[in-house]
Amino acid sequence: MFEQDVDPVFGSLALSALAAALPLLLLFVLLGVFKVRAPFAAIAALGLSIVLAIIGWNMPPVQALSAAGAGVFYGLFPILWILVNALWVYRLTTVTRWFEVFGRTIRSVSDDLRILSILIAFCFGALLESLAGFGAPVAISAAMLLAAGMAPLKAALVSLLANTAPVAFGALAAPVIALAGVTGLPLDDLASMAGRQTPFMALLVPMILVFLVDGRRGLKQTWPVALVAGFVFGLAQFVTSNYFAVELTDVVAAVATIAAVLLMLRVWQPAELVSMSGAVEVGQPAVERPPVREVLMSVAPYLIIMAVFSIAQIAAVKAWFVSLSVTFAWPGLDVVTAAGEPAGAQMLHLDTLGATGTLLLISGLITAAVYRIVPRAGFAAYGATLHQLRWTIVTVTAVLGLSFVMNLSGQATSLGVALASAGGFFVVLSPIIGWIGVALTGSDTSSNVLFGPVQVAAAEQVGLEPVLMAAANSSAGVLGKMLSVQNLAVAAAAVGMVGSEGTLLRKLLPWSLGLLALITLLIVLQSTPVLGWMVP
Repeated sequence: MFEQDVDPVFGSLALSALAAALPLLLLFVLLGVFKVRAPFAAIAALGLSIVLAIIGWNMPPVQALSAAGAGVFYGLFPILWILVNALWVYRLTTVTRWFEVFGRTIRSVSDDLRILSILIAFCFGALLESLAGFGAPVAISAAMLLAAGMAPLKAALVSLLANTAPVAFGALAAPVIALAGVTGLPLDDLASMAGRQTPFMALLVPMILVFLVDGRRGLKQTWPVALVAGFVFGLAQFVTSNYFAVELTDVVAAVATIAAVLLMLRVWQPAELVSMSGAVEVGQPAVERPPVREVLMSVAPYLIIMAVFSIAQIAAVKAWFVSLSVTFAWPGLDVVTAAGEPAGAQMLHLDTLGATGTLLLISGLITAAVYRIVPRAGFAAYGATLHQLRWTIVTVTAVLGLSFVMNLSGQATSLGVALASAGGFFVVLSPIIGWIGVALTGSDTSSNVLFGPVQVAAAEQVGLEPVLMAAANSSAGVLGKMLSVQNLAVAAAAVGMVGSEGTLLRKLLPWSLGLLALITLLIVLQSTPVLGWMVP
């Protein structure tokens, strides 16, 4: 048995916390200063955390390596199992003509670049984020806006800023699921809490998008549709994450918002139409809308996913899935906390048919059948997906290995107890920590894995709600994604402006900081009696 020690380094909490922070500092310095690729930076940080666990925290080598193995396994199942199958479903749409039909359907609604920024970057981008993530929404949205006539720099800015509201529940809620896995907190509580924070950001994002496209005139002329889009998206996020299925949060929100915007545009149009040629009188859309059957076929994958996940929520089906799941103790681990209680993350839960990734795989198979994609092409698309994500797989598994080692060795606890010395001010630090994590790693999932246990440890020491602080890491973290090096590079490449990452960063930084300040204020109020009733 290994018993964790809060201050193992010369009996000093300050030195122990400093040592515990070294793997994270190494990761961020390698990424942000030396521009080392994320997989190699994550592996280096993992190696350092294992050395510190053995030498500094006196963790038996076998248990330290076993903790890393548990993290790698959790990275594969369920996290990467979700991401791979989600991206595969999206890829199935691109190997057919239906992806182009879907794009034409959106462009047939309006030629107004302000409206298209909402439909393409905000709505369709959220739909892509719900399935794929990892840069795909930014790249595709930017390319579509560019094709619609938007200036390259503006298309990149709009796509990056739009890719905020859906991120906490992106890739079928992978960030929140990962957060639950590394903190041991109930998934339903974390999903509910995040669903009571991110909608407030969703309400503002469409307004900012139309302002980026057309300044004050854009905001003045199109605020009604921007408000409807933000309100419907936020409301759908709240309802789905709190009362339905967390995995479907962004899918439902995106589809509902697209429907709401399309319905509104039937009865309302802006005073002027701002297209590639500038402001003109409102006219008919230049792109002809595809037939209803083709529109339905183009959205078939998303309808199929919603149907499969809805069936999985039926009580009898859900109970059957639960009966097939397996919970087991990870071999080689026997860890207790400094208080003598069994440490979390030693018991792993493995779903089978009911796993989010498995349901996505089933949805993909049905999609392939509906689109009449031959098995050979389907397998080729799956292979291409694995090839595309090969370095992401290395990064995610290494980061999760790092998180498990830090958590089980006691490094996360030492860091959390030290941060707790900030007292009540930690509630202000918490969202900033999440924001920095996503800005540096480019992934809300990675940030949650790295800092989730630290947030919980600090919250417990200070007397704050662990669920609130853990969810704050995710909800505030998404506002750093528009500044991440990976996303900036993806956006710049998509619009043919490689090398403009610095320009994009400077233009987006004020918006990112402004939204971070607002959500930090919300989280601070949620930690007090003023909005404390919002915490589940």
